[in-house]
Amino acid sequence: MDHSKSDLRPTRRISLMRKFFDSEASGGMILMGVTVIALVLANSPVAPAYFGILKTYVFGLSILHWINDALMAVFFLLVGLEIKREMLDGQLSTWPRRILPGIAALGGMAVPALVYLAITWNQPQLRNGWAIPAATDIAFALGVLAVLGSRVPTSLKIFLTALAILDDLGAIVIIALFYTSDLSLAMLGAAALCLLALVAFNRLGVTRLVPYLIVGAVLWFFVLKSGIHATLAGVTLALTIPLHPDPKKTRAEDSPLHRLEHALHRPVAFGIIPIFGLANAGVSLSGLSFDALLSPLPLGIAMGLFIGKQVGVFSFSWLAFKLDWADVPAGATRLQCYGVALLCGIGFTMSLFIGALAFPTQPELNDATKIGVLMGSVLSALTGYALLSFAPREKLQTRDASSI
Repeated sequence: MDHSKSDLRPTRRISLMRKFFDSEASGGMILMGVTVIALVLANSPVAPAYFGILKTYVFGLSILHWINDALMAVFFLLVGLEIKREMLDGQLSTWPRRILPGIAALGGMAVPALVYLAITWNQPQLRNGWAIPAATDIAFALGVLAVLGSRVPTSLKIFLTALAILDDLGAIVIIALFYTSDLSLAMLGAAALCLLALVAFNRLGVTRLVPYLIVGAVLWFFVLKSGIHATLAGVTLALTIPLHPDPKKTRAEDSPLHRLEHALHRPVAFGIIPIFGLANAGVSLSGLSFDALLSPLPLGIAMGLFIGKQVGVFSFSWLAFKLDWADVPAGATRLQCYGVALLCGIGFTMSLFIGALAFPTQPELNDATKIGVLMGSVLSALTGYALLSFAPREKLQTRDASSI
């Protein structure tokens, strides 16, 4: 076989993934710091001002809503671009590459939801939060891997990234199907017209980003008013951005999708996500008791993230290895695979986001949701870091499923 061409392609892939790791990992470490700042602010003398600013209304929406509905739409735009690129031209571009992270992501969403429901089943008003522990925060998880450095093989970093991307896709579907309010057909119709315009731009070979972004902003407004969560407009816009407008004239790296993704990475990682964390991680701990920590809502979320994620991801991955559906990540040991499964329990950004959607008319549950997310994420981060720090690094045979 002639490897002269195939050897060049993975080099570009690894370079892109390394840039992705650097951006996400650095953003994750900043997010850790911002989370601590939010907790300090919420439990300090400036707490009334902190919460008061978030409740201040500007142009019809509170500051918190502008962050969660508008800024996070840009975050979802980037997520959509990453999903599309990876599916069409990246680590998830072929079925063999999708099988392992796909199966692991499925287990990592289903088992945490079941753990949550098992703990909260006797309280029907809490069941709507079943999806809160089903998401993985890629920035936080890669931030932990960045601290570990070369002790974790690149293959596991790629596996975690692919799993988290598919996890995000699952979260997007969950939000669209289960967390929508009363729908406005008129606004949905207007949003559909915007979508048709975006598809027309794509089909006509429009490569300038300005028309897409202008129509995308209008789409966001109509989706906001339609009853579907406004952030889904970002994903919809992403799916219409061309990846390969004209292969004969444009390199893949110069396509509209790559240009927009490159432009958004740093603002999202170092701006939008830290702002979201600062606005949503603040929870007052005054009067917090041990009994409150063990109440069904925070306990269900924490155990869903900490227990459900590691069991779901690792057991479903083991099944894929055992059935010979997928290979063990190259150069990874059994403990390293398990350590990454632990890190999947870091559900900060998307879990907090889904938590806000799950109980929109029950603000008294917001603090309990945040406490559960923080407990589960911190437990997963600490145990995953500890395990990966001391895990042996001897290699496994690629198909040695029996030793996993």
